[in-house]
Amino acid sequence: MNKIIVSIAFALILILAINKITDSIYYVKKPEKSVYQVDGLTTIAKTSSTETNSGNEESKSIMALFASTSSSDGAKIFKKCAACHSIAQGGDNKIGPALWGVIGRKAGSVSDYKYSKAMTAHGKLWSFEEMNSFLIKPKEWVKGTKMSFAGLKNAKERASVILYMNENSDNPLPLN
Repeated sequence: MNKIIVSIAFALILILAINKITDSIYYVKKPEKSVYQVDGLTTIAKTSSTETNSGNEESKSIMALFASTSSSDGAKIFKKCAACHSIAQGGDNKIGPALWGVIGRKAGSVSDYKYSKAMTAHGKLWSFEEMNSFLIKPKEWVKGTKMSFAGLKNAKERASVILYMNENSDNPLPLN
């Protein structure tokens, strides 16, 4: 009986020792930059109050930007969103909810999608201004959302994506 217990203990010690030795031999240093890079995506470590204020001004002037962009530009930019969202009529939910008819719809209202508590509680209508503010930096606009997208910093890109999302609806909102 003693030989069995000693053998088991020796085997466990041997396994732990081999694990430690292989960890030290095959140590891999963590890279400084992420290996997976998304084209056209920039991250900013800190935002100053002036940048935040300009973001609020941009959200108010979104209607003016609609004249300088098109939904076809938005279709190209929406490819960044297509990994997580479907915009086709009758499209299925992916990592994120389906976005057909999202402009004018209440936030967190797709019945067969499990939203974060924060998004369900947000509950506002997705107007042009609301969507614009959200797309600047989703995690700051709806604190606690599970959407991990860094946001669209360029106001013209946001405007074109919003036009594209508005166009993909049974009842697009008027642009006046």
